[in-house]
Order: sequence, then structure tokens, then C-alpha cells
Amino acid sequence: MADKFQATIIGGGPGGYVCAIRLAQLGIKTACIESRGTLGGTCLNIGCIPSKNLLNLSENFYKAKNFSKIGIEVGEVKLNLQKIMENKDKAVMTLTKGVEFLFKKNKVTYFKGIGKLKSPTEITIVDKKNKETNIQSDNIIISTGSEPMPLPGIEFDEEKIISSTGALSLKSVPKKMLVVGGGYIGLEMGSVWSRLGSEVHVVEFLDHITSGMDKEISNEFMKILKKQGLNFHLETKVEKISKSKNGVIIETSNKEGKKIKFESDVVLISVGRKPYTKNLNLEKVGIELDEKKRIKVSKNYQTNIKNIYAIGDVIEGPMLAHKAEEEGIAVAELISGQSGHVNYEVIPGVIYTTPEVASVGKTEEQLKEKNQKYKIGKFPFMANSRAKAIDEPDGFVKILADATTDKVLGVHLIGPHAGELIAEMAIAMEFGASSEDIARTCHAHPTFSEAVKEAALSVEKRQIHS
Repeated sequence: MADKFQATIIGGGPGGYVCAIRLAQLGIKTACIESRGTLGGTCLNIGCIPSKNLLNLSENFYKAKNFSKIGIEVGEVKLNLQKIMENKDKAVMTLTKGVEFLFKKNKVTYFKGIGKLKSPTEITIVDKKNKETNIQSDNIIISTGSEPMPLPGIEFDEEKIISSTGALSLKSVPKKMLVVGGGYIGLEMGSVWSRLGSEVHVVEFLDHITSGMDKEISNEFMKILKKQGLNFHLETKVEKISKSKNGVIIETSNKEGKKIKFESDVVLISVGRKPYTKNLNLEKVGIELDEKKRIKVSKNYQTNIKNIYAIGDVIEGPMLAHKAEEEGIAVAELISGQSGHVNYEVIPGVIYTTPEVASVGKTEEQLKEKNQKYKIGKFPFMANSRAKAIDEPDGFVKILADATTDKVLGVHLIGPHAGELIAEMAIAMEFGASSEDIARTCHAHPTFSEAVKEAALSVEKRQIHS
């Protein structure tokens, strides 16, 4: 007789494993199915975690090469790429094993294999040896994440034509790398390989990088990346990519119609991600998808089949690990009879370059589009004592507040530790804070967070240090 569970999650990424643990905490008999062989999904295995490891190591390498400028004399600094990759793999293994331990601790049953819907309450699991196991479940949560989107007619080989997955495992530093797409992932990986010695070119179809970001931050970001050595080709469309004996040939055209040909050792295609909904038998059980092949859900994350839910990258919304985690917890609590909820107005986003870029809430462009009156407060890190003391003066903090109520509507940062500083603003916005609330809160000195306080003061033109 097939094992029976009260809830089963298909997909053990950030949304899935968090959902499973929360369900188990709530006393629900829970199973989680993961095809990769290790838990943590794209984020832990081939995404957030390994990329942050490489960003950190490449930044350390860059700093070490320039120690003499700040009075630290060292010998010749050499790159050992193999050791760097081993360090990255060790970090990934430690964290994935950690999630597996949490499953054992919380008594979540873990199945390794591909989960396919047999009916609204039955799942077939196929392992690597093609052995089938059938289980029954009162509730099913689909959390299978997303995968890199290729360009039409171009397939990833992960050697010369690479996705973010291949960019995390190159065996040598390419002399030249071309990145197609000026979004979060492309710029992070471009930064890694640029610091390790590659000549990096970014081709972007739009007239700016980081689509959807506040334009003022986006423009400042590109200026800083240019100073660091990245080359940008905006309003440029990729027409064709072909492999050559020594690398890749990329044929493009710009807005004037001029044809430009690039030769590169590798090309990183980073034009977005698409929901991973194949091999699930969704059609067989009649689950509805939207025009982008995302699973349609209600406000309670239910599909058109009431006991089947979906969260994370397979549904509408930003493809972010922390968004999936929040949805996983919300679904678990809803299934258990509680009132789970996610505030989509306060989902922070971070780019982990140097300097970091972070945002939460509305951009200035979105407020203009809504004809919403707003005030702006800005403060440069150039005028922040901590940033100046450690020679990280690039960037600024920008706060957007309602013109009438002073309620904070959006915050955008580019500068040191922006990914950590944004948390203060997310909490402030979650509690409906005004810019004056932040301005009147004592911030420790000397810290980067003082730039946030000064930006809040600047909303009413009363900043002290600029």
C-alpha cells in the first residue's frame, strides 16, 4: 500500500524545503520530493550561494592585488582557480547537508527523484535507477522553481555558450567574456570573471541595465561598473551566435541598424528565467497555466484544483528565493488553518556586486506612472564617515515618501553593504513608517546605516552632513 501524507511538496528549493519544515512544525505529516539529489534547489546548488561565494573570493583576490596602494606590502598574488572552485563546492555541500539535517530534525520524509502527478492526490516518484514509488497526499504543493532561458534557436552547452550554471564552473579564466543581458545575474557573474582577469562585455537590448530598477540607481550602477572595467553595449540586439574553433562569434545590431560582430571565448546568456513546470503531468490532472507557462493560483496559492498549491518561481511574481520562502510559510500556515500572508509591496531585491545594490517598494518611475505625489531624500556614501574611513565611498541612499502622509513608499541603495541596510527599510515599511520615524531613530556612529538616517532627514531637506 502506498505511503500516505497530509502534505507533499514537489521541489526542495528555498520555497519547498521551508514549506516542508513549517508544515512539520505545525504537526502535519509531510514529504518533500527533490530530483537534484541534494536539497536547496537552484539557490543553494547552482545559484545564490555559489555565486555569492565566487563574488566574495573574486573581491578578495582583487583587493589583495591592490594592497600596496593602502600600505600593505605583500608578495606576488596568484590565482588558483581550482582551489576557488573547491571552496565554492565545499560551501554548497555544507549548506545542502544542513538542510537535509533539518529535514531529519523536523521528521520530514525526503524522497530523491522526479515527482509526477498521477492524480490530484497521488504522486509517482521516479529515482535515478528508474524505480517508481507511488505515494498519496491530501495536499500537494508544487515548488519546482525555474531554469535559465536560452535565446531562440540557441542551446546551452555550458562550455562556450553558458547559462549562469556554466558561469559558476568554468575551468579557466576566459580572456574575453560576452554577457547577453544586463540584469542581476549577468552583472554579478560578469563582475566575478572581470575581477579574475576577463575582459567582459555586456550586450543589452534596452537603453539601460537592470530593468525595473529605479533609473537613477541604474545609471549610477553602470557608471561604477564601467570604472571597474566592464564594457556596455546598450540598445543592441543579438542576431546570431555561432561557435568557432577558439570560442564564440556573436553577431549583433544596434539601434541605428549597424552590424557589430564580437569574438569571445565564452558567451553567458542571461536574459531571464522560465518556470520549470515540465515533467509534472500538469495537463493530465488539468492544472491551468497562464500565457507565460506559470501556474495560475488564487490569493491562497491554490490552483484550480483546490488541494494542489503552487509557490515560488512557478507562479507570478519576482523570481527570488526569499519570496518563495515567504510563500512556503504562508501556504503551510493556510493548510494548517492559520492565516498565512505575504506582503508583496515589501519584497527586497539585492544585487551582490561591489558595491551592492538593493531596493524595496516603489521606484520613482512607478510613482510617476501612478501620478502619486512624493518627496525624495538622498544622501551620498561619499559623506558617510564609515564609508570614507574604509575607502568605499561610491553610491547613495534614496528614500521616496508620500508627499502628504510622509509614509515611506520605496527605498533604493547603491553602496557598501546595501543588501544588509535594506532590511531596516523593509521592516520600517512593513510597519508603515514615515521618513520622520527613521530620521528620529538613533543610528550608531560610525556606521553605514547613518546614510539611511541622513537620507530620511533629507526628505525634509534637513540632513546634517551634506
